[in-house]
Amino acid sequence: MRITIVGTGYVGLVTGACLADTGIDVICVDRDARKIERLRQGHIPIYEPGLDAVIARTLKRGKLTFTTNLADALPGSSAAFVAVGTPPADDGSADLSQVRSVAQEIGSLIESYLVVITKSTVPVGTAEIVRTELAAALAARGSTTPFDVASNPEFLKEGDAVGDFMKPDRIVIGTDSERAQAVIEQIYRPFMLNAHPVIFMDIASAEITKYAANAMLATRISFMNSVAALCDAVGADINSVRRGIGSDRRIGSQFLYAGAGYGGSCFPKDVRALAESARAYGVDTALVEAVDEVNNRQKSVTVQKLRGALGLSATDSLAGKHIAVWGFAFKPNTDDIREAPAIVIIKHLLEFGATVCLYDPVALEQIDLAFAGTDISNLSLATSGETAAAGADALIHVTEWIEFRSIDATLLKTAMRGNIIIDARNALDGQELSEAGFEVHSIGRPVFKPSK
Repeated sequence: MRITIVGTGYVGLVTGACLADTGIDVICVDRDARKIERLRQGHIPIYEPGLDAVIARTLKRGKLTFTTNLADALPGSSAAFVAVGTPPADDGSADLSQVRSVAQEIGSLIESYLVVITKSTVPVGTAEIVRTELAAALAARGSTTPFDVASNPEFLKEGDAVGDFMKPDRIVIGTDSERAQAVIEQIYRPFMLNAHPVIFMDIASAEITKYAANAMLATRISFMNSVAALCDAVGADINSVRRGIGSDRRIGSQFLYAGAGYGGSCFPKDVRALAESARAYGVDTALVEAVDEVNNRQKSVTVQKLRGALGLSATDSLAGKHIAVWGFAFKPNTDDIREAPAIVIIKHLLEFGATVCLYDPVALEQIDLAFAGTDISNLSLATSGETAAAGADALIHVTEWIEFRSIDATLLKTAMRGNIIIDARNALDGQELSEAGFEVHSIGRPVFKPSK
């Protein structure tokens, strides 16, 4: 079996490589010639644990190939996955221009039956847009080549995308055609044999499922951050609250972590796009909008805690203060800095005159992208957590990379000038740090006072 993947971004690359690993002949298409040439050589443009090994072995077996020419990829393909970008427009809706363009190009090329599958995260109604564009392109050249359109949303966690794809909680397929369903069943046959749930439904339901899933997870995070604010006010511990409610089987413990807020390429964009889709159909969006509002405010909570710990007001200058920041990526095991809380935090520190030293294991190459147009002359980069903290008046822990949990607290205390730590992920050992002489402020937890 042969399939085409259009787009070699995060979703397209993981999808293509993993399907090739099951034995399907996969050809990935992208207009970026330099990117395609590097992929042919096995160079991966994103940091995703395990993906390089999958691509290396599928390239070696000849199951995965790359091209810039869609006309070369489509002949012989049973299906074409559309995995191009859908960036947010100014109003929060998804920009479908790339999806439309791909549909038009496919329609101008196909000569035999093809299932066109939207893999990009798209709002409800996109499949019908794709169908219309395909039909128009076919009609323009007088072709009656048959096709079907389907939806197959992705549910990949950055940092564990290969595991998520190969051992999925579920595979959601939206289709209105038995012929298309048969093709998709063939694609996912190895997963069905391994008893991974493949759920077929109508196309609109599949499209909504993706947004609804991410919005639900984002809601849990924003809910816990709201509860954490109450814990801060009354002296309760959000970790205890999490254990208390997470043990309820109706709730569970996943995504109930308070912190600096969510970021990345999915949650912020998908929450806003779901709200925009709802508004377009006259549906109330108050709850979804509140999730986004809480998250935006949460990114400033870390700064407020730092100022309070330093005895400063919300408007006092930070000139003369040297702040270490641990973590830049929006979450561990990725180099993705899109909507990362660290960006908001660092911009505030720099704006108010602080000097900042930043360390992240993999994401520092994204500095110029994150701070385009911002004066970063007072921002320096470190090669380790320890060197970032040297001479710092305070340390902010923003991304919960596992290496930060094993740093020697006594050596850290010796290296720093001050003793303030803001643990914006509630992931450090506050008791151990306090015993080393630190004052540790977390999110929704009592302050760990220095014991010596």
